[in-house]
Amino acid sequence: MLKNILLVGLGGGIGSILRYCSSLLINSKYFPWSTFLVNIMGSFIIGLVIAFSLRDGSFSNNWKLFLATGICGGFTTFSAFSAENLTLFQNGKYGMAILYMILSFVLGIIAVFLGYQLAIKN
Repeated sequence: MLKNILLVGLGGGIGSILRYCSSLLINSKYFPWSTFLVNIMGSFIIGLVIAFSLRDGSFSNNWKLFLATGICGGFTTFSAFSAENLTLFQNGKYGMAILYMILSFVLGIIAVFLGYQLAIKN
């Protein structure tokens, strides 16, 4: 258990550093390119990790924890969201996937707005 926590923590630290560096390298006032690109890249990478872990028996759970949960999790939470939706679609739970996407998007925006409003009023 401790080894798993350390793998996720190390990967998460690396992912967070990469995320920060991407925001330094990709700076735009007109469109949030850094976040957009990080989310797409993280989703692509987590897709690769999932496929390799399913296809190759030698791809250990340690690598999956380090790469998917750690690096991709630190890099972007959008990748985990995308992977969860893929799983729902693969399991034929189309309505659940669409509901999850819509609720996550709408409630996420509302939560950001409410948190912002709460913080600026205090």
